[in-house]
This record gives sequence, C-alpha cells and structure tokens, in this order.
Amino acid sequence: MLDNFIKYEELRKKYKTFIYENYKVIKNAEEIILEYHFIIEGLTEFRPRIVIPKKQYIIEENIEFSDVFAFHIGMVELISYWKATCSPKVIIKCGNLNNEQKEWFKKLYYYGLGELFFTNGIKNTYGDFLTFEDYNANKTRENINETFEISKNNMINGEIKTNQLEDISKLINLKQKNFEGYIFPIGGGKDSCVTIEILKDLKTKNYCLIVNPKSVTLSCAEIAGYGDNEIIVVNRKIDKNLIDLNSQGFINGHTPFSSLLAFITYYMAFLTGKKYIALSNEVSSNESNVLGEKINHQYSKSIEFENDFRFYIKKYIETPIEYFSFLRPLNELQIASIFSRLEKYHNIFKSCNVGSKEKEWKWCCNCPKCMFVYIILSPFLYKEKLVNIFGEDLFEKKELLNTFIELTGNGETKPFECVGTFEEVCFAITKLIVELENNGEKLPYMLEYYKINFKMSDLSNNILLYYNTDNNLTDEQNEILRNNLEN
Repeated sequence: MLDNFIKYEELRKKYKTFIYENYKVIKNAEEIILEYHFIIEGLTEFRPRIVIPKKQYIIEENIEFSDVFAFHIGMVELISYWKATCSPKVIIKCGNLNNEQKEWFKKLYYYGLGELFFTNGIKNTYGDFLTFEDYNANKTRENINETFEISKNNMINGEIKTNQLEDISKLINLKQKNFEGYIFPIGGGKDSCVTIEILKDLKTKNYCLIVNPKSVTLSCAEIAGYGDNEIIVVNRKIDKNLIDLNSQGFINGHTPFSSLLAFITYYMAFLTGKKYIALSNEVSSNESNVLGEKINHQYSKSIEFENDFRFYIKKYIETPIEYFSFLRPLNELQIASIFSRLEKYHNIFKSCNVGSKEKEWKWCCNCPKCMFVYIILSPFLYKEKLVNIFGEDLFEKKELLNTFIELTGNGETKPFECVGTFEEVCFAITKLIVELENNGEKLPYMLEYYKINFKMSDLSNNILLYYNTDNNLTDEQNEILRNNLEN
C-alpha cells in the first residue's frame, strides 16, 4: 500500500499534465462514432471510441447536435485514462468549462475514484488532487456546452461554422418536439430485470440500452419482450495503450462507470426522442463501504450523484429528458422479493463481475457479489430454487466465511462491490434462520455461524415495508412501483 502511494506521488511529479486533445463525431450510413484523443504528456496517447450502430430508432435530425454530448462523454471517459498517472493538471483543448462546471467534474473524479484511492493506499485532499485548465479560455468558444452554445455554432470536429441563425432555428424547433417513452439501461442483474418488467406495458414505445452487450443482457431484454429494433447497442472500445500501462504497474482500480453510462444514455435518449431514463439503482447504493468515510463503490449510483447529474444537465444541457432511478425508493431486500416472483429471469440473470469475464457469463460462486445475491434472495427462494440458480449452496461454502462476515458488517470494511447494506443482509439472514427453525430444518453452516456469533435482527422492524421518499419519480411512477411492491 505504501509502495502504491509512493508510486502515485512519483507519477504525478513525472507526468504533470493530462490533455483532452480532441473529440470527433464521425457519422456514416451505418454508425455514429465518438472518437477521443487523450494524451499523457511525455508518456503515451489514447484514442478510445464509442460506436453506436444506426437503427430505425435514431432521429436523424438530432444527430447534428451531437457535439455537446460527445464533449461531455469525453470528460468522463478520460477518467479511466487519467487514473494511470493521476496527473495533477488536466488541460482541455477542445472546449471550455466555467468554474461551476469544473467543480462539478472535480467532485465526480474525487468521490468516483474514492475506492481506487483507498485500495491503493493513496492519501490526497480534495483541494490539490486535480485542476482543470482551459486551453481555449481566451478564445471565442466560451462555455462550450452552456445551453447548447456548441450546437448553435454547429461545431464539427472542433471547427466553427457560421450558419448560426439556421442552427438556432433548428434547435428551437427541436425543443418544441415531444419527447416520450423510456430508455432502460440493462446490466443483466436482478435490478434492471425488475425495472423493465414493471414498466414494460406502458403505452409509449420504450427501448432497452446495453453497453458492450453479452448474451445475458440481450436475453434479459428479449425475455421482457423487446425485439432487435427496440434494443439500443453501444460498443465502448478501450485503447490498448491503457491495457499496456495496467500490465506495467501504473495506477489501476475502480472507476465510476455509472457516470459514463449516465452521459451516454442521456445522449441516446436525445437521439431517440425518449423522455425518461429509468435506471435501477436502489436506496442501498448510498451507503459507504468504509465506516465514517465517504468511500463508496457505488458513488455514481447514489442519490447524491443522481441529483448532481440532474442539476448539471438541466442547467447546461437544456432538454426535457428526465434522468432518475426507478428503484430508488426500495432497498435490496424489497427488490429481491419482487424478483423472486419473476421466474422467467431466474436462469438468465447474472451479476457476478468475476464470471462476466468468462466467455459465457456465469456465477463464480467465490466472490462477494455472488454471496450477497445469494443472501438477499434466500428468504424467498432458499433452498432448491436458489441452488438451481447458482449450482451449489453457498451457505455451506466455508471458504466464503470471511466474505459472509464482511457483508454482515462484522469485518473491517464492506466488500467493494455493488452489494446491499449491513441492515438488509442481517435482516435477510435472520428472516431465513427463523423460517428454517420454525419448520424444524437444520441450519446450513453459515447461518449457524451467524446465530452463534452475531446479533439477530429485530424482524418486527420490517424493512420490507420501507419506502424511501427521497427520490425523483413522478407521482404516477411512484404509484406504479408501490402497487408492484404490495403485490
């Protein structure tokens, strides 16, 4: 850990500048390609790409306003490349940000990389870990993204065109159009399956969105009734130079991917004329992984980031699109309860990050994510149905005991995975223990261990009846969700 902190300081001294050199929006008959050019001065260059196949859902006239979205996506995409050296200065050559915008992105970088800093033993302060500098600050392109200024100037690959009156007229007409329907980002886990199942029967035409699709994610959308022309595919291509740096021992770790997904999905909602971006982040994602510190593996899934993002896009990207998490009112146990009734997804869904790296996505049955999903579904599906999903009874797997202990809040830290709160985990375990004992059944190894060593939850404080009102749902959406919770 100390070695990593020394490495961090040495890299920052050696590679002081990271440059956001340029972005391009390449449009042809088959694809929209967002291409980026990043430079770590004195080390290497990166040219990552995001490729969007064109289908009938794309509104052609909306594409001409792509630059504002492309620029912002690049501001988040570069985090994955910046982290290799954590250069203290980021120079933005292809746009300008005002001070409020710079602070917005600085906050995202700092807290979105909190896990990376913590797990690498990197100690820094918010004030001095990063500054943004506008290369074009004194030029005419001020506030590249403020209220579509970039679109009004019809920026094409960084060049200013002068037909501003025509573009402003088009933009005014565009904003008068009705945006309707939903986009659902699909990750392949139980949460997004619950969202698309609950909202699939709405009258307006909806789309699922999948980044770097796999058979699991495609199958989840298809089972919900979405055909090929209702599934938006986005392919994100990492520059191999980053992979090379990782193999050489440069700084590596968790990045706030959900914040990148936020900007990509917002762009796709604009291209397809959709009103709502309905994510599937639950209230549990607000909890820190380290007691007493703001270090959250799920920071960019939290209500704090959701509200920050909503503020930013309403102020600097003025469209009628609403970004929110449909499951924000619920905890993980409530979502598991709903999902337990959706049997058609049980043999398809996957959440294991280790297993996702295999040719065919599977449950590895050896990681915190697998252990958590097993626990949270256990009050509703244990034993035969749950073992059928995972292939074995994880409550009998002694090798996972330390992970089990950490998930209950009795370890040093909460596992750095997308897992629920200690309260939810302990409630689920207690509920299952009571049910098994009432039926006269023998407790599996881990449940017996829990009963002997830890405090049982008070089941009279029933968290299955919880409803978080700190959310961004409309009254209609709240009513729909409440009805499905009660059923």
